[in-house]
Amino acid sequence: MSRRTFLKALIGLAGLPVAARLQAKENRPIPIQQSPVAGFQYHRGEEVWPLLQAGMPLELRREPENRYDRKAVAVYWQGAQLGYVPRAENHAVRTMLDRGQPVKARISALSPDANPWRRIQMEIYLKS
Repeated sequence: MSRRTFLKALIGLAGLPVAARLQAKENRPIPIQQSPVAGFQYHRGEEVWPLLQAGMPLELRREPENRYDRKAVAVYWQGAQLGYVPRAENHAVRTMLDRGQPVKARISALSPDANPWRRIQMEIYLKS
């Protein structure tokens, strides 16, 4: 996604290109970003790993009271915390969540990789 498209997504659907507005009218999700789930190894990821499948919805929750990162966006699956949107990649997502925009996420890929940063990939999108 170009920087221009990304910035337009931040200010809302009115500023998006025609194709994105058409997507929104058809109730299709507008992709924001692809990211790994950070901190997978510190939360309940291993516990629920056998139950996860690509395409499953994830819940994104702001954590302004997080003592390590006031800008944190936590990632949950059915009430179990899996980790976070990576700190370096959470600016647009947290801004949209703070504005009450309908930001959603789903598992885009799973990998049994030993590196926890490669275990879960998620797609974050704007739902109109």
